[in-house]
Amino acid sequence: MAVTINGLIEKNVIGKTIEELINMKKLEKKSLIVEYNYNILKKENWDSTIIDDKDNIELLNFVGGG
Repeated sequence: MAVTINGLIEKNVIGKTIEELINMKKLEKKSLIVEYNYNILKKENWDSTIIDDKDNIELLNFVGGG
């Protein structure tokens, strides 16, 4: 059983929520976008979306600059 996160296979996140995954990876939530199984996941659903086998997750952190 495995999950793809940003193109890499991970096994230790099945059963955790997206919120827990973000906290585990110590990501900045303010500018984070989560794509969950090819759909953008709203922030209000991060704590209720449970990661399952074969899920595909992209964690995108946007930064400004010029």
